[in-house]
Amino acid sequence: MPVDAIAKQFAQMWTDTAADGRPRLEVDDAKATQVNFVLHLGLNTTPEDAVQQFDTVVKFSRRYPSRIVVLCPLHADVPEPLMRAKIFGECFFGKSKSDKRCVEFVMLSYSRAARPFLENQVSICLSTDLPMYYWAHRFLASGRLADYRYLLSRAKRVLLDSAIAPADALTYPWPNPNATRDLVYSRLLPVRQSIGQFLAAYAPPRLIDGLRGVVVAHDPKLVAEARVALAWLRRRLAACGAIVDALNFSTSERSAAKGGSLAVTFEYAERAPYFRWRGDLKTGQAVFEADLGGGQTTLSAPVSLLPPENALSEAMFF
Repeated sequence: MPVDAIAKQFAQMWTDTAADGRPRLEVDDAKATQVNFVLHLGLNTTPEDAVQQFDTVVKFSRRYPSRIVVLCPLHADVPEPLMRAKIFGECFFGKSKSDKRCVEFVMLSYSRAARPFLENQVSICLSTDLPMYYWAHRFLASGRLADYRYLLSRAKRVLLDSAIAPADALTYPWPNPNATRDLVYSRLLPVRQSIGQFLAAYAPPRLIDGLRGVVVAHDPKLVAEARVALAWLRRRLAACGAIVDALNFSTSERSAAKGGSLAVTFEYAERAPYFRWRGDLKTGQAVFEADLGGGQTTLSAPVSLLPPENALSEAMFF
């Protein structure tokens, strides 16, 4: 449909009796929106990738009813109209039949010639008086993304995935840098919780006395996860009182790994104490091995990354 028909068509979608005889939905059912969510697909996004990310936001919206706008740039200019729209609505039950939730999606495709008008059109697609969250997916360069100042400045959170974002994405001077969140860090929440809970059983001096360094080993597909986990460990050890600038923090790639291996080793000056954690994300199994002054400990534990839709909510709200 033309972009200027979006509001009218949404109203009609919720009030008209469906052609196949389904019952008419009351307009109030469509007004349980909690947030505005903008998914901006970069030019590196393939159609298959776009479908996967769309499925992620659909799953997210079932927990947090949203007005979702998906921006789809075209690789080449097209004849008029320069911008096209599709709308999509979905209703589902929550915890009970009386807990009915309806969500709305706007898909906007636009050519390069329409770029100057894009943010204006996005603004009229959003629900008023609700916070906006902005997810930039597979952009070619941070400088190009920085041109979208309205979206970057207004967003309560700007979500980036450092595993696929430009190398400077997390250090680029965005209009509101404090709003930036890394989806890799969010995905690692179960790993951070598991390691953190285990180490919390020991007094901080036990952890840092004689510590020389930390190594995070990883398979080739988990470079970003290893980098983010190492930075998190550095911050937590600093909070324990370690002089982190005097320690060696490094990552090590395991070329023989089969696609899901992540491991953490604390290196000490003496043979004991020691701490090792190894996790296999494919099998969901991990093991702790430690002797931090209370005797040798070996403990099995589950391990996983957060599902994509849960990583979104973790990055947005926590």
